[in-house]
Amino acid sequence: MPTQSAGLLVYRRRDHDRPQEGSALGGELEVLLVHPGGPYWARRDAGWWSIPKGEVADGEDGLAAAEREFSEELGLPAPPGERMPLGEVVQPAGKRVRAWAVAGDLDATAVHPGTFELEWPPRSGRRRRFPEVDRVAWCTLDEARAKLLPGQLPLLDRLAALLAG
Repeated sequence: MPTQSAGLLVYRRRDHDRPQEGSALGGELEVLLVHPGGPYWARRDAGWWSIPKGEVADGEDGLAAAEREFSEELGLPAPPGERMPLGEVVQPAGKRVRAWAVAGDLDATAVHPGTFELEWPPRSGRRRRFPEVDRVAWCTLDEARAKLLPGQLPLLDRLAALLAG
């Protein structure tokens, strides 16, 4: 059975000539993306980034899971503000991802990601800890389209339509 994940698509508007602290008004639209940590994704870039997200536990509210996962992956609380539903997308392997947009601004260099444990190298018997995310970046929509997992691309269009409406 495909897993259900939930995540937050954090966005801001940025005037690259004059940064606007915490502003969601004016300037170019940027979204916060994360690159998965661990050895399997270390050399992969374009098409492998994601919104901060994770699995929804049985009986857990999707939005609560999205906020929990944001904090676990980034080591920072989710930004305050209105959560706007972006609906659900289905990734090629069948994973369903529900997402909410929220305006916010955070320092991508201040992230303290959670970790996970993995046997590495495979069949070695050695367990190692890896960060859940190894890179965090603010990306314009064009940059995000090149970086984001293909199954999550519709979230960018939904965000743009939501903010334009």
